[in-house]
Amino acid sequence: MSLAYDIDTVADAAPNDLEAFWMGFTANRAFKRRPRMVSRAKDMHYYTPEGRAILDGSAGLWCSNAGHNRDPIVAAIQKQAAEMDFAPTFQFGHPLAFRAASRIAELAPGDLDHVFFCNSGSEAGDTALKIALAFHAVTGKGTRTRLIGRERGYHGVGFGGITVGGISPNRRFFGSLLAGADHLPHTYDREKQAFSKGEPEWGAERAEALEGIVALHDAQTIAAVIVEPMAGSTGGLPAPKGYLKRLREICDKYGILLIFDEVITGFGRLGFPFAAERYGVVPDMITFAKGVTSGAVPMGGVIVRKHIYDTFMNGPDHVIELFHGYTYSGHPLACAASIATLDLYRDEGLFERARALEPTFADAVMTLKGKPGILDIRTVGLVAAFDMASKPEGIGKRAYEAMESAFHDQGLMFRVTGDTIAVSPPLIISESQVGELVEKVGKTIDAVM
Repeated sequence: MSLAYDIDTVADAAPNDLEAFWMGFTANRAFKRRPRMVSRAKDMHYYTPEGRAILDGSAGLWCSNAGHNRDPIVAAIQKQAAEMDFAPTFQFGHPLAFRAASRIAELAPGDLDHVFFCNSGSEAGDTALKIALAFHAVTGKGTRTRLIGRERGYHGVGFGGITVGGISPNRRFFGSLLAGADHLPHTYDREKQAFSKGEPEWGAERAEALEGIVALHDAQTIAAVIVEPMAGSTGGLPAPKGYLKRLREICDKYGILLIFDEVITGFGRLGFPFAAERYGVVPDMITFAKGVTSGAVPMGGVIVRKHIYDTFMNGPDHVIELFHGYTYSGHPLACAASIATLDLYRDEGLFERARALEPTFADAVMTLKGKPGILDIRTVGLVAAFDMASKPEGIGKRAYEAMESAFHDQGLMFRVTGDTIAVSPPLIISESQVGELVEKVGKTIDAVM
């Protein structure tokens, strides 16, 4: 029997056996009974294998900020693949990695001047935590090993990330995780913050809990605090007004490093290159991924302040300063995609566009406020979250039904967590598409309530 086949035909056909792929963060059995399959994408839309258009209400997975299959990004990847497929960045280098790092550092506030590349937000989170521990060790403060995260926080799926993360299903199967961690309380209170546009007025006082953690453990044991400026994966929780500034003040008071996880909020999601600029706070490190290549090629990294980098540069010139890295750090295709993506953000003014569109987006989203079963709606930047009343069967059933209904009946893709719908469209969304997105969300809510 001949094993020859037409690769194009196979690639375009719907799979006839879905069992081999164990999908992450997915109800595998339910998905495989009724798949939500896409096979092509362009600009604001995915397309099913049958050719049905699906409006992308989640920028892929919070990552396709410039839209899908943008010609300049595609061309840059193709060109680089033809020139050099791979180059090591251990003891050797290639020009694009240095160019990409410089471009990213230019966008960061203050003296966040140095970029350590990795391949995902999870790797970025673990990298930042390791840099924090190593920094204190190098400066003779090796007792500073405790890491502080926050309830309802998400920092990826590495052991460091889930240790400081605060989403219980992500933690419960994996043992005791890393020793010596603690968590700030989350910042959400529905009674005081419901139906907020932008940063809630109430909640800055939650930062004071860091003083209590310092009193409990002693500042000389604490290495770093890591928080998201907007908690995305737990349902789009914006930082309250003044909260991040207060964290910065307390960290400065006790010599604790402050890390912003901007894997979601970086590259325009909140109308600025990084949310740190929106909030007027310079953290000691920023983690990034997702939007840095508009999702076209995996890439992540950590942006580090100058004094942290310089601290490592004091030994003999020929000695490795930090024993950490990844085979694919600064991969040539990822760097080419990143530079092209940053050009696109700049040339089309997408960060500024998102900032200008935010009030229109928020107003449109809030038109769904009166729908039965809607407990809260939150917006910040081009992000909105809709909390729905749970079904008697338990948390998550209604949101799952909403996700299915949106895809199959409304031609819409969005994210769900618990019984929350989260939308975060590409920054290229038009005002008419904002209206279409909100209308489809509304019809979906009606269908599952």
